[in-house]
Amino acid sequence: MFGFGQLINILKKDPKKIVFTEGNDPRILEAASRLLASNFLHPILVGDPDEIAAVAEDSGFNIRGAEIIDPKHYDRFDEMVDLFCELRKKKGVTPEQARGILSQANYFGTMLVKMGVADSLLGGATYSTADTVRPALQLIKTKPGNSIVSSCFILVRPSATGENEVLAMGDCAINIHPTEDELVEIALESAECAKIFGVDPKVAFLSYSTLGSGKGEDVDKMRNAAAKTKAKAPELPIEGELQFDAAVSPRVARTKCPDSTVAGHANTFIFPDINAGNIGYKIAQRLGNFEAYGPILLGLNAPINDLSRGCNASEVYSMAIITAALA
Repeated sequence: MFGFGQLINILKKDPKKIVFTEGNDPRILEAASRLLASNFLHPILVGDPDEIAAVAEDSGFNIRGAEIIDPKHYDRFDEMVDLFCELRKKKGVTPEQARGILSQANYFGTMLVKMGVADSLLGGATYSTADTVRPALQLIKTKPGNSIVSSCFILVRPSATGENEVLAMGDCAINIHPTEDELVEIALESAECAKIFGVDPKVAFLSYSTLGSGKGEDVDKMRNAAAKTKAKAPELPIEGELQFDAAVSPRVARTKCPDSTVAGHANTFIFPDINAGNIGYKIAQRLGNFEAYGPILLGLNAPINDLSRGCNASEVYSMAIITAALA
């Protein structure tokens, strides 16, 4: 089951570069200093080199060897402006407008990924999720066949057997009221993400009803979404709609849905909306003693992830490894 060692081993075989858009933030610099002491992930810090060096010195972090790129003095900036105008030509963006937009670290960092200078990006320690997702949608865009960006959280808890218990939960951070078809995308992307963390996904579409025990539009939505996902991925173990107890308790599952191979053993949970998802993962985190990693953004053409503004350096370090491993 999941441990960070397996992600690090993936990266050691094929080291990646990751952009940190807030290069002068002490939490970013602490994480970067840890990464620089390793050989599996190379940090790129966006910002003014003198300012970054001063903050690092004041905070006592060794960032010697870090790659620092200042948007004001980037030697490929004209090339970046041209590419940005091409990508946004339907919006009629002029070179002058592009220069202004690309002076913002979130857009500049995203363009570094687009241009292949970096493999992945991590931002949002000081700005909103929307400010991470917007440039990604505009420039990196969704993968072929995907219409939305979604997210999942990976929850990890040590078990009595010595192996970590690992769960995936989506979508807890991005889509407020996903449609049936959007839930299909969320489920398929969450299942793929779960596999990266050593989970053999068993997917439960959650509801206040178990296989018709309750009625209502929300029940129909989850049942229909489960059926559509089964049709798209017949090899994936999927059940829905399920109440949470039927999804995780073998005893309850034997009573409520005895013929289901997923019920009682689910490990990948699809929520009907962001309210349920956000509340659900935080209950698991705070009362169930799970470590929560995420939100991990799904459905993009390159790995770009968002930090909580309340994050600490350890969380930045962990999310950097996760983000780069997705590449």
